[in-house]
Amino acid sequence: MISLPTLENLPANLPLEGAIRIELQEGIPIFRASLSVQKRIEILLEKQQNTQLTNEEEKELDIYEEIDDYLSFINRLVRNTAQNQDASKI
Repeated sequence: MISLPTLENLPANLPLEGAIRIELQEGIPIFRASLSVQKRIEILLEKQQNTQLTNEEEKELDIYEEIDDYLSFINRLVRNTAQNQDASKI
């Protein structure tokens, strides 16, 4: 049985609606951060390169990284399930 990772928190300024978008790749739904969330991550990364982030900003960026890992895991799971279904049809 596959163990799903858990998320402890979400960033305080993460929009509860519109934070995730779904794209189709070869008929398989892929979950990605919305453009507004990606923009926020870019802002934090750019600030991190130029100055020091506040503790809150560091926590926010860490949580975004956890969310990215989680979405990557879900996407691999969906892709692998779809590939296994396709293989069983052969």
